[in-house]
Amino acid sequence: MNTPEHLLEELEPVVAENLDRHLAIAQEWHPHDYVPWSQGRDFAFLGGEDWAPEQSQLSETAKAAMFTNLLTEDNLPSYHREIATRFGRDGAWGTWVGRWTAEENRHGIAMRDYLVVTRGVDPVELERARMDYMTSGYDSGDKTALEAVTYVSFQELATRVSHRNTGKVTGDPIADRMLARISKDENLHMVFYRNIVAAALEIAPDATMQAIAKEVIGFEMPGATMAGFRRSSMMIAKAGIYDLRLHHDDVIMPVLRHWNVFDRTDLGPEGEQARTELAAFLEALDAQATKFVDRRAENRARTAARDDGVVPDIVAS
Repeated sequence: MNTPEHLLEELEPVVAENLDRHLAIAQEWHPHDYVPWSQGRDFAFLGGEDWAPEQSQLSETAKAAMFTNLLTEDNLPSYHREIATRFGRDGAWGTWVGRWTAEENRHGIAMRDYLVVTRGVDPVELERARMDYMTSGYDSGDKTALEAVTYVSFQELATRVSHRNTGKVTGDPIADRMLARISKDENLHMVFYRNIVAAALEIAPDATMQAIAKEVIGFEMPGATMAGFRRSSMMIAKAGIYDLRLHHDDVIMPVLRHWNVFDRTDLGPEGEQARTELAAFLEALDAQATKFVDRRAENRARTAARDDGVVPDIVAS
């Protein structure tokens, strides 16, 4: 599926309108305000003490989530290249690319400063992982501009959910507040991209529906290629920070409803086929999410019963 010729040009007025809207409502904030600098101290290189596991106040799950989320934010140069290549550097598109990049950069700054100052994770391990992950970079493949803007509509919301829920499990009001602030940025970015896709649906409904189906069915987070992602993502899912149920209920479906995907009457054969494939996938995803949540509940009950010295029925049977 190719992006219809001149679609980016046709969407330019919508981009300009949404850029103005974004700039009018986006609130200025400063990463340094969200870091407890008074907790900081020198490391051994300057005569202090290097990191040790007992210095962290974060649970293993919170560590994994913040580590993964920060490394994902670190690949910003790759993401900038991806959208600048597809959307261009001129006009409203170009202005948005620059503004989005500048706003996203704050996220990594705030999270890294917080983790280093509070000694939440091993800074040496964090830096080595950053070097490896940024060296490999992020490559979305051969996505068209239409597919790219569709993908980020979901990805920005997924990131918002992940950051917000990570804040809640840290047990630290400062981290929770910081990640809530970051989540506000992610939500505004989602709204921008979501509105662009809504306009594309009006201009090229079949091609846009194909892009939506492709990106939902093949969706994966940009951090999926980082070392240890699978293990960390399982910890994150088990903790309810980001799992299949959240992905279906809080990310995919709200965006699809906003686009009125399943009630549209302007689709041709190709668009209808894509919508049919999307519906089938979502049904399977919903079932898979239910199975995961049920299994997680059983495991939690089993663990709780074991801790209490009681054998639950599901184990006894």
